[in-house]
Amino acid sequence: MIVGVLGGGQLGRMMALAGLPLGLRLRFLDPDPGCPAAEAGELIVGRYDEPAALQRFVRGVGVATYEFENVPAAAARWLTEHVAVFPPQNALAVAQDRVLEKRCFRSLGIGTAEFEEVDTLGGLAAAVDKLGTPCVLKTRRFGYDGKGQAVIRTPSDVRGAWDAVVGTRTGDADLELEAMVEFDRELSIIGVRGRDGRMAFYPAIENSHSGGILSFSVAPAPGLGEARQQELERACGRVMEHLDYVGVLTIEFFELAGGGLLANEMAPRVHNSGHWSIEGAECSQFENHLRAVCGLPLGSTRMAGSETDGPGGVSMMFNIVGRAPASREILAIPGARLHMYGKAERAGRKLGHVTLCADTFAGLQRRAAAVRSVLERAGGRP
Repeated sequence: MIVGVLGGGQLGRMMALAGLPLGLRLRFLDPDPGCPAAEAGELIVGRYDEPAALQRFVRGVGVATYEFENVPAAAARWLTEHVAVFPPQNALAVAQDRVLEKRCFRSLGIGTAEFEEVDTLGGLAAAVDKLGTPCVLKTRRFGYDGKGQAVIRTPSDVRGAWDAVVGTRTGDADLELEAMVEFDRELSIIGVRGRDGRMAFYPAIENSHSGGILSFSVAPAPGLGEARQQELERACGRVMEHLDYVGVLTIEFFELAGGGLLANEMAPRVHNSGHWSIEGAECSQFENHLRAVCGLPLGSTRMAGSETDGPGGVSMMFNIVGRAPASREILAIPGARLHMYGKAERAGRKLGHVTLCADTFAGLQRRAAAVRSVLERAGGRP
């Protein structure tokens, strides 16, 4: 079967590598002829909303999916008229808009930060008065890795935040003002739902960011407990059932000091915080996404040990950002696996990642210290 994928970034590249053992061929549509997925599958070069490119892309495709959520709505609509597309278009529409996303969470009994819709500078000032400071102004669409947002710490910051997010253009803007949340840590839960409605969930993950970019993830999240894992799974499951979802879905949560949870955002695709699953889980998020959209049985989401053949290991993922380390230094670390995306070095750019597996958290931390040292010397972390 040919699986069509909108987007040719590193997520698509890793999906293609996961699909090959299953006998799946992946075809990508991306405007960049040098995109990371070009080395791993067939590439159609063109704009996502270019009719001729879409026609070439869809020819012979059995099912279509995407590896980023900012797919033009017109392209998604066109595809659904010509081929089965998963996750469904309504899930994409909700995930593309921060306000719709929060409304969806709240309608399902999942808490979020307080927020206000904003479309004018005057409306922003009024919203700041209502929510108080500190708060964060965000674009409703197209924000990622800390882009498209600005912190407002006092009312005097309103104009500067507006200019930082909106720029010099005039007219109304689609923005969201969000109350800043004091939280202990960020958790993400990755679920997968098949065409038959069966669901499976990976162990919850603890994430740490630097400069607005994910720095590292640990799975399972230390000290989580079974009750919290079940709570996260129920929330993710409600969203998937509500959206009649098929594929991998990731939801990021803030874990509060008092023990509560607030949903931050969701990603209707495979996710950076799940890269550890390539070596750390019995079936990776990339393989499970393909299994789900192709109507195949889902694979096991349990942890896989790496120091021994037994189950129950722990895993960690480090992003390589800006500058690449020497491969031999990473590969000399026991349990470390290197994944490079074929990208040129550039400040703030995700170039690859390192995964670590161990039997215990103590063993994982010893290996993590070695990875950190290599990345810091190379400047490969934000």
